[in-house]
Amino acid sequence: MENNDRIYTVMIVDDHDMVRTGLRTYLMLEPRFEITAEANNGSHALKLLEQGQVPDLILMDMMMPEMNGIEATRAIVSRYPSVKVVMLTSFLEDDKVFEAIEAGAVSYVLKTVSSEELIYALNGALKGMPVMTSDVSQALTRGLRQRAAQGEEEGLTEREKEVLLLIAEGRTNKEIGEELHISIKTVKTHVSNLLMKCDLDDRTQLAVYAHRKGWVKQS
Repeated sequence: MENNDRIYTVMIVDDHDMVRTGLRTYLMLEPRFEITAEANNGSHALKLLEQGQVPDLILMDMMMPEMNGIEATRAIVSRYPSVKVVMLTSFLEDDKVFEAIEAGAVSYVLKTVSSEELIYALNGALKGMPVMTSDVSQALTRGLRQRAAQGEEEGLTEREKEVLLLIAEGRTNKEIGEELHISIKTVKTHVSNLLMKCDLDDRTQLAVYAHRKGWVKQS
């Protein structure tokens, strides 16, 4: 049975002082929540957690220096599974919504929400219940569809993609093996698999394929 008198601890992670001040002011009016820590980026948040400041909830900004909210959420959920993370951000891009939920955030909330909606999201997170507005939910659905279509189209493993990018850079099998710490025989196997999966005939076509996909960073 839930104890309604319990006070839940909250950490605010945001690189803007004014945002942290505003959130602190909102939550101070809620007797159920207590702000026990604040951090200005993901790396700072992890340090506080390592020092023993482990809250029940974390309100996590997305775009921050040193370590962003997605990277921090992934690390926190992995190391501190009892902590519930609510992503609070100004960004509604499909891929960011998908990445945040994939990283382990319970909910994805825009900074334009009212204080009541924010409290509702926090209460939902405590129960493991995702709370999202309709526009966030739609963005997540689009992000899921994009990833599914991407996976169907590519069908490549992470290692195969690493080999493909090195081929696109003009590396030889020997150089690829040294870069990835694998044998030349293994490199050749990956190249053969790439040719088959991409339905191509040679390394030059693989390099062109990678460039057309936009996977190769332009210098």
